[in-house]
Amino acid sequence: MFLRFIALICLFVLGASHFGALHPLGDSLAVFRGVLTIVGAVAVLVLVLQRRWVLTALGAGLVLLSAYTVLMPRFTFSAALDVPYALYQKNMSFRMPDTAMLATDILQQAPDFVTLEEVDRENLGLLGALKSDYPAQAFCPFAFVGGVAVASRWPKVAGSDVCLPGQGMVAMQVETPGGPLWLVALHLHWPFPHGQAAQVRRLEPALKALEGLVVLGGDFNMVPWSQTMRAITAATKTRRVGAPKYTFPLFDGLYMLPIDHVLVNANTRPAETWRRPQLGSDHFGLLARFYLR
Repeated sequence: MFLRFIALICLFVLGASHFGALHPLGDSLAVFRGVLTIVGAVAVLVLVLQRRWVLTALGAGLVLLSAYTVLMPRFTFSAALDVPYALYQKNMSFRMPDTAMLATDILQQAPDFVTLEEVDRENLGLLGALKSDYPAQAFCPFAFVGGVAVASRWPKVAGSDVCLPGQGMVAMQVETPGGPLWLVALHLHWPFPHGQAAQVRRLEPALKALEGLVVLGGDFNMVPWSQTMRAITAATKTRRVGAPKYTFPLFDGLYMLPIDHVLVNANTRPAETWRRPQLGSDHFGLLARFYLR
């Protein structure tokens, strides 16, 4: 009876990780859905040994569904390497001691767009170092860890800056050879019990108001299979680029989280992302190459 009770509790927690739309605790659990799926598989085995066939069938279905949501994004089709646009996404970390290596890596990769988080007084100089190659720039303050910024090699549409101070969002419209688009940087709080769900609700109207194509890079502090991701992609009419890249190490690297993402218009052809080095940050960077339509 005790083993059965523990098995059911494990399956209940796994199931709760799918209900972020009902309560933000679901998204907090979704962060660990990979581990919870393994624990759930062990729980199903316990039910098999106890010959609880109905519970076994329900538990096995939940485990398979959970494994599907975690594993399927890894099989995202990649595009050829000659895609026309690229974006470099980076949470710089307010603790970054020196931005020289990051500036060098960005310039070597030569993306069209740059999105940055945790931009503070100590590392704000990076925008100056990029100014000659990326003259169109916008910055917006966020929290004590620093603000969010975007930079583009293509010219800015005059007066298009959108800054939501304290909300973790900055945007500007730029003119590219493929037409105008909104370049957005996003930095979300950690999930429940922190304020991510409420922050996303406040951001949705501003994101929906961006008419036309949207290219967004950011530190979501959330995994691809979450309600938060569904809400942001729906508001911007975008989809995440490439297979998930594990960009944030927890517990001295024992557990890695895919929480940095790049989003582009939902109707684009397949594209890909590559992980870039940490370069003094606690996050790895992302380089995304993609089409606009």
